[in-house]
Amino acid sequence: MCEFKKNNSLINLEVNKYLESIIQTKLFANGYIFYGTEGVGKKQTALNFIKEIFKQFSSNRNVEEKINNKNHPDFLMIEPTSFIKGKSTKSIDPTKPTKNNVDIIKIEQIRNVKNFLNQKPIESQKKIVLIVDAHLLNESASNCLLKTLEEPSNGIFILLTSKLSLLLDTITSRCQLIKFKSFSSKQIDCFLKKNLDPYELDITKNLNLQDLVNSANGSPGNLLKNIEIWKDLSDEITCKLNFPLKDNLEILKLCKLISEQLEIYQQISLINLIQQMWWTKTRNINLVKKLENLKLHIKNNIQPRLAWEVTLLKIAIEDL
Repeated sequence: MCEFKKNNSLINLEVNKYLESIIQTKLFANGYIFYGTEGVGKKQTALNFIKEIFKQFSSNRNVEEKINNKNHPDFLMIEPTSFIKGKSTKSIDPTKPTKNNVDIIKIEQIRNVKNFLNQKPIESQKKIVLIVDAHLLNESASNCLLKTLEEPSNGIFILLTSKLSLLLDTITSRCQLIKFKSFSSKQIDCFLKKNLDPYELDITKNLNLQDLVNSANGSPGNLLKNIEIWKDLSDEITCKLNFPLKDNLEILKLCKLISEQLEIYQQISLINLIQQMWWTKTRNINLVKKLENLKLHIKNNIQPRLAWEVTLLKIAIEDL
């Protein structure tokens, strides 16, 4: 059975069908770009696609295991590197940025790709390169990749991105574009029923389930992430988020709790949830805009506690 059909909980079915046709015809392009919002299954789909390609050329029964363990000799995955205070380290989880992190893909990593492709395949007729978050290629890495794409080779490139507009036009023009659509509300509801039992859904603590669904912005991955974040919040925080606070002292206490208990990526997800909750209750667009500015400040490494305090105090004064 095709890997796509076995693992489709987070997969865009239209994309699946198209990739299956490529596998059946064996008409592979030199480059593909999987693009769409975060959390809609681009990476898992790409890995499944890669496994199926290798199965076309190899009778090795360990293909899936080798891909999962990143030790297939004809497969290379490039991921962003984090720079923290001048030191570079591999990103453990690019969805969880911390203060002073800057994630990029460096030219040295793309040069490694060229060296990889210059070697003959060992277990397959093709070598495959998967580039995660390709929009994080810096300028020199982008130019290096472009030259590699222009040169005839025995490789297939798959680039993943949630920000297609940040890729060079000359790179996108050399690849087949495959769009991953956001899920509809109906699809998100179906996803919830298939992947979470009633007990797991009964953790919303002062949160309307529909607000949780809407805050995911059509992304099952974001939905699961938001559920986990909300589950882990202390009651001290959740009981104060049902509606904008008016009391200044309570606001300061809440901001202290949030900044002390939550990582930056959790705070950003929390803001998305609050935006949806408060919009449902107030229909106040200015309030939503202030929360959007708060999200930008935190992403730009402005001191989180101060950013929360300024925003929530302004909301209490100007919007209530």
